[in-house]
Amino acid sequence: MSWFESLILGLVQGLTEFLPISSSAHLRLTAAFAGWHDPGAAFTAITQIGTEAAVLIYFRKDIARIVSTWFRSLYTKALRSEQDAKMGWLVIVGSLPIGILGLVFKDAIVGPARDLRLTATTLIVMGIVLGIADRLAARDEEGGRHRAIRERKTLQQLGVKDGLIFGFCQAMALIPGVSRSGATISGGLLLGFTREAAARYSFLLAIPAVLASGAFEIKDVMEDPGHISWGPTVFATVIAFFVGYAVIAWFMKFITTKSFMPFVIYRILLGIVLFVLISMGVLSPHAGESGS
Repeated sequence: MSWFESLILGLVQGLTEFLPISSSAHLRLTAAFAGWHDPGAAFTAITQIGTEAAVLIYFRKDIARIVSTWFRSLYTKALRSEQDAKMGWLVIVGSLPIGILGLVFKDAIVGPARDLRLTATTLIVMGIVLGIADRLAARDEEGGRHRAIRERKTLQQLGVKDGLIFGFCQAMALIPGVSRSGATISGGLLLGFTREAAARYSFLLAIPAVLASGAFEIKDVMEDPGHISWGPTVFATVIAFFVGYAVIAWFMKFITTKSFMPFVIYRILLGIVLFVLISMGVLSPHAGESGS
């Protein structure tokens, strides 16, 4: 991997990780359209550590409060009813599905799941799901001629069942094109949570999953270091961190007043374009894969 490739891929990772459009799909497509090799699951997992570092810093006060209260609640019974202590457990519970399924289906994730036809399908299908979820949220918030405004749930009302559902939604992002934030936010909206609550829990839930994934990939790479270019990968990770932080700040403001429909339209159009290019033979469904 060249330094120029790492710059572009780092920018793509930072720009797309927190938007509901799938960073893994965009890394894959950037390589395919540019004629580069697929950056691979290891590169994706390691650069995601950069974007998760941005989450840690942006939500540092929330995270410090949750971690502190959760640890103290282990030996102080009075703290166990505190929302921050509960949130600590809910993040753990919500992280279980992706951890278990990620290990079980690891070979499929790094192999057949990277077919661009599957990516195009998930872009479209999850775009439609996000559109439906967003429309239901808007209907509750706006009400109507024959409908009263319905109050949506906040993180204060998040329970274990909700956390598990969020977790299974996040696990769907193991398939390129689904989008971690897109799947979890869609699940949250369908469960009746506000856009901000769904997004905030989505970001918190991603921290252990992404950091664990990155750690496992680093361990595997250390055992066979010839599979990755460390200099460009670290450079891309740093780029992803700075760009990702800016995107988080913008996105959290955006969702308080705006709809997700621009992302829905973008996902569906991109998926259709992919299918057209593949069907016309302009783009191979395996374009950019290692060795192709």
